[in-house]
Amino acid sequence: MTSPDRTRAADTFAGRPRRPRVRTGVPLPLLLPALLGLAFLVLPLVALLIRAPWRSLPEQLTSTEVWQALQLSLVCATSATALCLVVGVPLAWLLARTDFPGRGLVRALVTLPLVLPPVVGGVALLLSLGRNGVVGRWLDSWFGITLPFTTAGVILAETFVAMPFLVISVEGTLRAADRRYEEAAQTLGASRFTAFRRVTLPLIAPGIAAGAVLAWARALGEFGATITFAGNFPGRTQTMPLAVYLALQNDPAAAIALSLVLLVVSVAVLAGLRDRWMTAS
Repeated sequence: MTSPDRTRAADTFAGRPRRPRVRTGVPLPLLLPALLGLAFLVLPLVALLIRAPWRSLPEQLTSTEVWQALQLSLVCATSATALCLVVGVPLAWLLARTDFPGRGLVRALVTLPLVLPPVVGGVALLLSLGRNGVVGRWLDSWFGITLPFTTAGVILAETFVAMPFLVISVEGTLRAADRRYEEAAQTLGASRFTAFRRVTLPLIAPGIAAGAVLAWARALGEFGATITFAGNFPGRTQTMPLAVYLALQNDPAAAIALSLVLLVVSVAVLAGLRDRWMTAS
């Protein structure tokens, strides 16, 4: 007699009700839409790999225009991520550790770029930091600083769209961290900032790293706000997504090659964050 049969016999002998068998199969009404959704997401990536110009790929990727766009993308995305870390981590701590009036509104404003169309974000940056913008006019007249259509403008545009990813990740890590370590440090005489620097930061380092990687990947792929606020000037503001858009009109093979580079970067980011997601789940 097998083990399930023994269990059912014991239940019957003891007078306990028999437990119904649980079916583990996938219902057909759920399986078909799931496979359709998977195919919808995977098919464009497969098509990109199939239509890639593999023979001319080395030549495409070694051209001067591609290297300029790639170098500018890496520099701007890294700079934007650094800026996100400088202002985003304190902002996440403020949202997670302090109570103040309007905190819910502040959190909504912080996460707004996640759902705001990037082009609208670029227009908002122009109206605020452009030469005739609310703040930009004073930067231009007082300090001679012009941000639109410059490399600095690319960095600011990428920071605007990427910072919410860092703030959300760090805030969630802060809320999950045990506050007793910080309280113990303060009872031993450490100031609140010292406790944050010596205790809290090491505790939330994995969350900061994950948020930084997500912000970097988002900044690397930014298009709408960048082209609206910084323009599309080769060597100065033309990042990889802008180069893909421009090449698609004149040289589709080059556009596919550039898209493959961004695809490889995206896969690398997902692979690096896989363990964190699996642990969180």
